[in-house]
Amino acid sequence: MSISKTPTFNIKVVLNKTGIAADTLRAWERRYGLPVPQRTPGGHRLYSEYDIETIKWLMARQAEGLSISRAVDLWNEQIASGSDPLDRLGAMPLAGAAKTEILPASATNLESLRRDWLAACFRYDTMEAEHILNQAFAVNSVEIVCTDVILRGLYEVGEYWHKGKASVQQEHFASGIATRRLESLIGATPPPVREETVILACPPDEWHVFPLLLINLFLRRHGWNVIHLGASVPVDQMEETIKTTKPSLVILSAQTLTTAVHLREMVRALNKIGIQAAFGGRVFNNINGLPARIPAHFLANTIQFAVPAIESLLASPRPAPKEEPISQSALSAAAAFAHKRAQVENALSDALAARGQPIAFLDTANRFLGDSLTAALELGDISFLSTDMAWIAHLLIGHNVPTAILPIYLDVYAHAVDQVLNGGGKIISDWLKLQAASLQTNWNEL
Repeated sequence: MSISKTPTFNIKVVLNKTGIAADTLRAWERRYGLPVPQRTPGGHRLYSEYDIETIKWLMARQAEGLSISRAVDLWNEQIASGSDPLDRLGAMPLAGAAKTEILPASATNLESLRRDWLAACFRYDTMEAEHILNQAFAVNSVEIVCTDVILRGLYEVGEYWHKGKASVQQEHFASGIATRRLESLIGATPPPVREETVILACPPDEWHVFPLLLINLFLRRHGWNVIHLGASVPVDQMEETIKTTKPSLVILSAQTLTTAVHLREMVRALNKIGIQAAFGGRVFNNINGLPARIPAHFLANTIQFAVPAIESLLASPRPAPKEEPISQSALSAAAAFAHKRAQVENALSDALAARGQPIAFLDTANRFLGDSLTAALELGDISFLSTDMAWIAHLLIGHNVPTAILPIYLDVYAHAVDQVLNGGGKIISDWLKLQAASLQTNWNEL
């Protein structure tokens, strides 16, 4: 039998039916958004039978030893997974009742859960992947599952893809499952209880929004008012949003060198209008020295540490770190290369064709390497690109091109730079030759 959601009972009836104290009930409503009574025109609360059963459910969880915050977490997790906690066929047992389901031992092991979830995603098994996440949320907090199962799982998918052990389709499938679950959890969070507004956004050309979805969820669970603008936000549109929302903090995320350049541009614009900014992302975690090139607050290397850092900035705003200066030689090389990049790539193509080398991979490799070279130079250090050499190697593998072609490709690219830029790109060609020589020795280890 369904439980009525028609608002019928005043607060005195609710207190009699549940035994809860009025102050406690109001605190739950204010802090956790449960229950959610309707109001009469005069402002008096009206509760439904469903609201009363919700209160009893939460009190039963407390009787089992859970804190009220954890009980609310469990409620929101079950709502997010598509099940009603008050459905007696699927609800948790009431205090003192016999438990009808015992999760297998593997369901309490985060590593096992993550491994099983990835296996289900690689089989494109939506139901099993969702079921495993439900198991994980049943015995762990939202934060633990999101970081240790979902986030780490997606990181491992990315590593498999880089090594040629997972397809783009498998990576997209796992990301889709994870994104939908986070969006459900975000939708189930209670209304904000803090006045400050936080804006989350990706800079232009950055499409990886998952890290910001996690920040969105965690901040909302801490009571903050969050506006998530999503992927590839133009700088001018960000400025318009700032005028409307007046945020206390803007958080940006970038995953590649090229989008790190766009992030820096956005941060500079925010600094000019006096808006506090913070940033993070995989590219900043992987490349030493790169965060110092961004005039904003770096949020640390993990999501778990990012949220306390954000709350510290909101509680005690402070001036942004100064941007580390960039040498004129790097900026000049970047400008010269950008101006004659098409000529360099044409010279490269001609040279490889003359050698009889495979060229099927050239368009993608040239686009990636050229964009990254320009970004690394604009950020002040061409060695920032070193960590991406493995990506190009696996690109070649994906095109069935022997990895041994990579040092040849880099060496020919270096000579094309020398030929076209006539010494103006020495910083580029020297680095490419160094990479080629190193890979010539060790390419079989990639």
